[in-house]
Amino acid sequence: MKMRRLGKSDIHVSEIGFGTMSLSENIEEARLVLEAGIEKGMNYVDTADLYQFGKNEEIVGEIIKGRREQLVLASKGGNHWQEGRDDWYWDPSKAYIKEACKNSLRRLGTDYLDVYQLHGGTIDDPIDETIEAFQELKQEGFIRAFGISSIRPNVIKEYADSGMTSVMMQYNLLDRRPEESMLDFLHQNDIGVIVRGPIAKGMLTEKSGVKTPEEGFLDYTKGEVQFAADALAAMRHLGTPAQLAIRYVLHHPAVSSVTAGASSVEQVLENVGAMDLPSLTDEEYEKLQRSSQAIVYEQHR
Repeated sequence: MKMRRLGKSDIHVSEIGFGTMSLSENIEEARLVLEAGIEKGMNYVDTADLYQFGKNEEIVGEIIKGRREQLVLASKGGNHWQEGRDDWYWDPSKAYIKEACKNSLRRLGTDYLDVYQLHGGTIDDPIDETIEAFQELKQEGFIRAFGISSIRPNVIKEYADSGMTSVMMQYNLLDRRPEESMLDFLHQNDIGVIVRGPIAKGMLTEKSGVKTPEEGFLDYTKGEVQFAADALAAMRHLGTPAQLAIRYVLHHPAVSSVTAGASSVEQVLENVGAMDLPSLTDEEYEKLQRSSQAIVYEQHR
């Protein structure tokens, strides 16, 4: 598995990482899938306390026992759950971020995280306080690096000088908003991008037509989604549509890793197979770009 440096840190992550959100709650089913990825060289494993009310972290922690040191383990926090409330609520306070991190460590059965990320964020947050929480967690040895999971340029820029290592963001052939300004900005600031959603909830796979809702996706109609999916399918001689979708987002030098979710061993092996493909040429990359109209950030600039 090819490795890339994560921002300005000394952490190196596999080009294809494992996003655990869709892992089964059945520990043995989950073990088969996650271990298949690890055995193929995926060293970046991403979870969050929000997934299954912390159960996901517990499952991941159980599976990685005995191989923790070979992995780059990441989690996310900032969403607060309390008994008596109907839902999670946003809480980026310093006290809660530090508490949430330690709760994640307990569930994962480890004494440190390689990467800890703010799981969202708004411009109205107490950003200086939130940054202090991450910096203190790093100084205290609970985390090696920190970042945020956000698609909001105005929020990302507020954290750019905080010492953060990475930004996780949705990026795929149908959601090219990061290309508008953020990828170049983050690359120039030596902040690594961790991509989520590279195949757009399955809409860029071979079964794209089945998985695309009638209302389309973001600002795209169902027909426009299919047009982009067809462009990937037309390049089938270079790899499966899912593999090409992954290679598309890896083309930009700002990208450190792509977290590809998988609920079966077959999906893991297909994702990992993207690493056996040559990088897209500039011509191939631009051909795929022409298959989708870039949408822009109309909010959160």
